[in-house]
Amino acid sequence: MKARVLVVDDEPAIRESVAYALEREGFDVEAVADGESALETARTVPLDAIVLDIMLPDVPGTEVCRRLRGVSAVPIVLLTAKDTEVDRVVGLELGADDYVTKPFSLVELIARVRAVLRRRELDRAEAGAPLLRVDGLEIDRLRHEVRVDGREVDLTPSEFRLLSMLASAPGRAFTRRELVQELWRSDFVGDERICDTHIVGLRRKVESDPARPARILSVRGVGYKLAER
Repeated sequence: MKARVLVVDDEPAIRESVAYALEREGFDVEAVADGESALETARTVPLDAIVLDIMLPDVPGTEVCRRLRGVSAVPIVLLTAKDTEVDRVVGLELGADDYVTKPFSLVELIARVRAVLRRRELDRAEAGAPLLRVDGLEIDRLRHEVRVDGREVDLTPSEFRLLSMLASAPGRAFTRRELVQELWRSDFVGDERICDTHIVGLRRKVESDPARPARILSVRGVGYKLAER
């Protein structure tokens, strides 16, 4: 069965070119021009992924992302302008899986869509893996739940994936490239700084003092590791 992708962009040229490129690659495509239409489509049409522009004429893409994340784990790839760094960070913190900066290559965008779809399938395949427990952290991969010192915390899919990878080998330093490859579940690596964005959000949820992290530690010149303690 073909994967169905929703394309949301108010610029007809972009919306139509992205839809055409995805259809040529074998996807079924729904295309809409505004946030309300996107939310309605997501409520009524089974979707496998969403390509979502941040700058929409009615409901901002970040708000669309927030509402969707309240009811669905469908992978979301944001389309952003170069000068909207804050919006990109907010979108990722609200649960978007990836972003592509305008102007973008259609080849790159399709690679990102394929990567988030591949990642979703691998997540499903790993759902039966055993619990991971590391010094007050408990990661239940079957239920997709995380507890910190007995307190349940709500992680985005990308944050959950990163924490699971770090917890799989406490004390080991993972490079940013390794972590980004785990995010995308692909050898394709875009901007490695996206890893830092997710780590910041993750620390806010699992650290007692995110400004002085004791669990997720930076490794200068390498990346990050989970403290063994």
